[in-house]
Amino acid sequence: MAISYNNNAFIVNCCIQKRPSYVSDNSHHHNNIPLISIVKPNKKSSLPEVSLQIDVPKTMKNVVAKLIDVFVDSFFEFIDKPLLPSKSNFAPVEELGEAILVTCIQGRIPSHFPEGVYIRNGPNPLFGGLKSTNSIFGKSSHIWVEGEGMLHALYFQKSSNGSWKIHYNNKHVETETYNLEKQRNKPLFLPAIEGNSMAILSAYFFNWLRSGKANKYISNTNVFEHSGKFYSIAESHMPQEIDILSLKTLKNWDLSADWNRPFTSHPKKAPITGELVTLGVEPIKPYAVVGIISADGKKLVHKVDIKLNRCSLCHDIGVTQRYNVIMDFPLTIDLNRLLRGGQLIKYDKKDYARIGVMPRYGDANSVKWFQVEPNCTFHIINSFEDGNEVVVRGCRSLDSLIPEPDPSSNEFDWLSRCYEWRLNMQTGEVKEKDPCGDKVVYMDFPMINEKYVGLKHRFAYTQIVDPIASSTTQDVPKYGGLAKLYFEESCEELSMSKREKDEAIWMEYHMFEKNTFCNGAAFVARDEGVEEDDGWIITFVHNEDTNTSQVHIIDTKNFSGETVAKIEIPCRVPYGFHGAFMPISFQDQ
Repeated sequence: MAISYNNNAFIVNCCIQKRPSYVSDNSHHHNNIPLISIVKPNKKSSLPEVSLQIDVPKTMKNVVAKLIDVFVDSFFEFIDKPLLPSKSNFAPVEELGEAILVTCIQGRIPSHFPEGVYIRNGPNPLFGGLKSTNSIFGKSSHIWVEGEGMLHALYFQKSSNGSWKIHYNNKHVETETYNLEKQRNKPLFLPAIEGNSMAILSAYFFNWLRSGKANKYISNTNVFEHSGKFYSIAESHMPQEIDILSLKTLKNWDLSADWNRPFTSHPKKAPITGELVTLGVEPIKPYAVVGIISADGKKLVHKVDIKLNRCSLCHDIGVTQRYNVIMDFPLTIDLNRLLRGGQLIKYDKKDYARIGVMPRYGDANSVKWFQVEPNCTFHIINSFEDGNEVVVRGCRSLDSLIPEPDPSSNEFDWLSRCYEWRLNMQTGEVKEKDPCGDKVVYMDFPMINEKYVGLKHRFAYTQIVDPIASSTTQDVPKYGGLAKLYFEESCEELSMSKREKDEAIWMEYHMFEKNTFCNGAAFVARDEGVEEDDGWIITFVHNEDTNTSQVHIIDTKNFSGETVAKIEIPCRVPYGFHGAFMPISFQDQ
């Protein structure tokens, strides 16, 4: 699957693509309505925040605010959402306050393992857990992906004699809304995602009146690096810059007055240029805007409305050497549907699905759309160019676990499997397939060697879903192992007859013991490593029988073999979302 054009041809193609400098269009400034928060004012918005613009004495404002509080306290009842025993490790934990030394290690940290920080984001709700509310307007509730973000970090520091010193720390991401609730020391925001339409609409209204914001900025999904700075992110808001050594929240990424939108949880660095490609979606027009940020992180070099006609819940974006890849699938956020009494977030398996391929600095007219079979894909494994085709690989399901699976669907349709789309840029033809063939392996949270993002790759790694354990948690997935996917059959163990038969890709597994589940897995490249799979997978692991948490290091060259190192964390680490390893030389700090 070699890329057919040569280096010189690619240089020419890059040169003829004009990089337009973005000129601000104030007509696009409006009250931001982010992906999860749905409606909120932005500090750059041209419309005022209600709570700041009423021209009345300060004492009157305080009286009005207290009256609203009294009304909410009287007519809205906050109820803790119960946790089943099978979901005990989704419960929140307290902040440590400072990093602690980790001394209990089974095995050895590899000598070529890089210094750095393994960091994972995830929900850690305030005030004991997720809530629902009952009121005269009906019932609304948080969904399982909500909850304030908490960062969990493991610091790997190597001494001059080759020994390792490891510390662990955790800390909430202190967004504006986190600080508002901490100051009150009780819930401020009514749940505003799932429930009766009138209850959700009233939640927006009273949240807005009490805080100037209609929902929380949870920042609980991912952590990424750009131009030497580190950010926590959920697609409901702009990223928060963090000090990776102390985990303190520094500020919102004030990128540009021209970017007044949310930010995808999975921005991608473009091959060669190092520019950061992002996507911001909202349930009012423009529904989706692509942005490109300079490699130094200082400038928004391109911004364009791609003119979708619905708000697709796009959790990820893909890149190749020349293109951006947009997934327009039928998991949508629809305010009109909510006003008519329907669901705010809904997956419609009968609606259309398509993948857009857009030149890096293109506009809406330059996007080439490919119709594909309806599906829900939250995560792209990778995308790259192969001759006339753009190849997109992802974790695809036939139903959505957000807000919850359709009870009329097949039992495990909400669980995702590896999938591949080949999009012919010349003929418009689409080829779809499940690379795993007849092997039913549910997987998600994919990762690759970051050096191959947007380029042809041979390997990928995923967390393997335990469908039985997941079904006992009311459709919240648990991951009982890891998989290594061989997209090119180069493994010495594969027989020539298998290659000739063109059977499904080969997979290697690393499974954990019973009732032990992983989360936040990340690939760590070996120092001075040459081959694509030269490195390790690092992941948080929790044993539900002993209620203990560890970090495991697995050699990707001996994937199904023994774990290289098991690092005992001295406190429980709840299940979370995405992790990353950030190479850092502590000698320079």
